[in-house]
Amino acid sequence: MYIIIVGCGRIGSHLAKLLQDDHNVVVVDKEEKNLQKLGENFNGIAMVGDGVDLEILKEAGIEKADALAVTTSNDNTNIVISHIAKRIFNLSKVVSRVSDTGKDEIYRNLGVDSVNSTAIFATLIREKIIESNFTTYVFESDRVTIIEIKNNGDFVGKKVKDLNIPGDFHVVTLVRNNDAIIPDENADICADDLIVGIVRLASLRNVKKILGIK
Repeated sequence: MYIIIVGCGRIGSHLAKLLQDDHNVVVVDKEEKNLQKLGENFNGIAMVGDGVDLEILKEAGIEKADALAVTTSNDNTNIVISHIAKRIFNLSKVVSRVSDTGKDEIYRNLGVDSVNSTAIFATLIREKIIESNFTTYVFESDRVTIIEIKNNGDFVGKKVKDLNIPGDFHVVTLVRNNDAIIPDENADICADDLIVGIVRLASLRNVKKILGIK
């Protein structure tokens, strides 16, 4: 995929590093010093510019992009950039960071997928205090992550154990008809299931190849 990331703070730079091995990534930030967070080994494109500027977005390749991620720390800036991407460039996949929970509806009206950093951080802190053995490691680690696989028919007739790859990938949840199921290894995979699993980042490319995920 061709992916543009606007905002090279902690979130944007980390996202770019996660994506760079398998995708063409362009990172845009107003401050050149922020782009230095990408490091010398970053194999994408780093651009100095304002993401609200249409010419900068065109230079970044938005007219051929498959997706745009807006990760600046300013909600109003993120809304403007998301609006430009959706309404002017007709980009179908736009994901934006949002800090103010009251602005979620604005993103929904724009058709933009939003990630509420405030809610996520609050949940992580709550789990550290109350349930420290739960999911915080997944979010904080650069070794494992969660992936979602939409079953378009390729896995019908298979069982959970057929997808599990010891040491590299493990199915943890099946979402079926908007209901989350925690399956055992002999559970059947049904049509239209959303398969949620935990994967070792170092093995992500190989896991996707084995499972036939593009």
